[in-house]
Formats: sequence, C-alpha cells, structure tokens
Amino acid sequence: MVESIARVRHIRVTPQKARRIVDLIRGKNAQEALAILKFAPQAASEPVYKLVASAIANARVKADNENLRLNEDELVVARAFVDEGATLKRFRPRAQGRAFRINKRTSHITVILQTADELAAAKKGA
Repeated sequence: MVESIARVRHIRVTPQKARRIVDLIRGKNAQEALAILKFAPQAASEPVYKLVASAIANARVKADNENLRLNEDELVVARAFVDEGATLKRFRPRAQGRAFRINKRTSHITVILQTADELAAAKKGA
C-alpha cells in the first residue's frame, strides 16, 4: 500500500545521541511514536518528532496521489536509523599557544513508515 520515507540531513545532533531517541520509536505505531517523542527530555527528540510528522504527511500525500485510502493510525515506524554526517572541525585556543580541536558532529536521520499489513507481508516474504 503506502510506504513513506522522510530524511533530515546535516542535523546538528551527534549520531550517538540521536540513536538513543530513534531506538525508542523503532517498531512503534506512528501516533504512539509522536507521543513518546513529544515528552522525551532529550534535545534530539524535537527534530525526530518533526521527521516522523513529515513522514506521516508524506504518506498522506502519496496515498492521495495513488487514490488510496489511508488510515494514519495504521502507520508503523518500519525502519529508522541514524547515519553520521559531516563533522565540523573547530579549534579552541589553549595555554602556551596550543590549540585543541573540537569536533561538531552532524547526523543524517531516516524514518520509513509502512502500514501494518504491508509490514507483516514483508516479514512473511523475508
């Protein structure tokens, strides 16, 4: 039926911190994932919340284009993963003319939503 993908690239959150949040929502219902992210205290939960909401909107648009009915309550976070993006390298002055390097890491976050029956069919086929 409907599989929707949403990606955000070069987000200024370290991949390690973003993976903690993404692990919370993987395999959950999309609406339940939004509720979890809304109340998660981590700073990375806000961009991931926006990403899941965007994936839901993408599914809605895709279903409209294909003239399919879409029940948003049936959408499940089928896959969600975090890849490492470009690292911004900065220097911090230290004593006696030295400099320490500061790595400002970025992330590429991807969320893939599928309907529950589509997910079950994929697992059965694999």
